[in-house]
Amino acid sequence: MTRTLATSFAVVALAAAGACRSHPASMPDNSIRAVAYLLDSLGREVGQVHLTETPGTPGVSYTITVERGATTGQHGIHFHSVGICDATAAFASAGGHFNPSSKHHGLFAPDGPHAGDLEALTVDSFGRTRFTAMSPRITLSPGPNSLLDADGSAIVMHALPDDQRTDPSGNSGARIACGVVTKS
Repeated sequence: MTRTLATSFAVVALAAAGACRSHPASMPDNSIRAVAYLLDSLGREVGQVHLTETPGTPGVSYTITVERGATTGQHGIHFHSVGICDATAAFASAGGHFNPSSKHHGLFAPDGPHAGDLEALTVDSFGRTRFTAMSPRITLSPGPNSLLDADGSAIVMHALPDDQRTDPSGNSGARIACGVVTKS
């Protein structure tokens, strides 16, 4: 009985070990993740940004969710060069757009875009939006295009649409929400 039980455990253990090696769900996830919580000028959370860099995929995928506090219509949104979101200074502490390659602003600019330039957000009549995209111009890994560099980075939502051409910020207006990008 003891020998049969030991043999049964050995078979189960070998089967489990084989399943672990061949089943993709059990493979280690080498993705790098980061998050930013968008806060308005009163310090209320209005949304989140979730970022993922997956090995073998160029750039970073991101999902922006705004749950309240934004006016209906389009809003410019950009990664900024400093990971500080001081609302008392209208989020100017976040610096200019993340631009390690010294490009011009705008996805449609002939000499652009900044690494931090993103597509505009469209907010519905309830003050909400959810947007998922990929940016090949940024990384979460070490290097010149990393959002997780020594002084960090922030993501800033603006009051107006971004014209995607005008330097330095696309005429996108006041900074209405800001979130510091942190590794998660």
